[in-house]
Amino acid sequence: MSDDTDSGFPKGKLMRGKRGLIMGVANKKSIAWGIAQQLHAQGAELGFTYQGEALEKRVRPLAESVDASIFMPCDVSDDASMDAAFAQVKEQWGGLDFLVHSIGFAGADGLKGSFVENVTRDNFAMTMDISVFSFVAAANRAAPLMTDGGAMITMTYLGSERVIPNYNVMGVAKAALEASTRYIARDLGPKGIRVNAISAGPMRTLAMAGISGGRGMLSTGKAWSLLKEDTSMEGVAGTALWLLSDLGRSVAGEVVHVDAGFHAVGMPDEEALKG
Repeated sequence: MSDDTDSGFPKGKLMRGKRGLIMGVANKKSIAWGIAQQLHAQGAELGFTYQGEALEKRVRPLAESVDASIFMPCDVSDDASMDAAFAQVKEQWGGLDFLVHSIGFAGADGLKGSFVENVTRDNFAMTMDISVFSFVAAANRAAPLMTDGGAMITMTYLGSERVIPNYNVMGVAKAALEASTRYIARDLGPKGIRVNAISAGPMRTLAMAGISGGRGMLSTGKAWSLLKEDTSMEGVAGTALWLLSDLGRSVAGEVVHVDAGFHAVGMPDEEALKG
């Protein structure tokens, strides 16, 4: 890619004049951060939310590096906190053009060994609340601010469709997130708001580090993929740009796979199995 910007994303005008909220940046390796850099390079004005003091320290320098005009706390498990965050967006910007939701969390017990034996009622409920309902709640609050239409995306993974070792309760949550995406798209489509999901392949993120066997997911994803390469941040961020910009018109309720073609493989070839 071009070196026109420090991020490595080439400058452009696709998002000039558009304002959007990014929810879920954890550090500089986050998928949400890669998407934010791409949108910024294309002229978007960005706002960021964070949860807790630790994440504030990590995310603030990143937000400042892209001249974010909104940087605020938001606990997605608390309605009052969500209300306050979107009230600030309304007060400061007046409206909203796009929303990026990249939030998911499951306790350690829900991400190892046997799904049916290890997941608890509390863990299941918490995972669904933070990983799924948070998108529903954010969409509900963002939609009234998109008076001239807009776009929303959320992040999912192939574990929603197929069994992935140790992904367990998060796989179930991602399946619910994808179903929620379709229903939100149905409700908001008549208002000119497009809602979609991106199913990214394994990447070296903080979330991946929390999954037992995460390194194996990365190596297998590359070896078995159609392109025989890792999922690239440029590919995921470029897909987000497409869906959030005017180029994504007429696309709604979709789950777009960006995983070097891994999702299309029924059985890997013999060379991949040897690897």
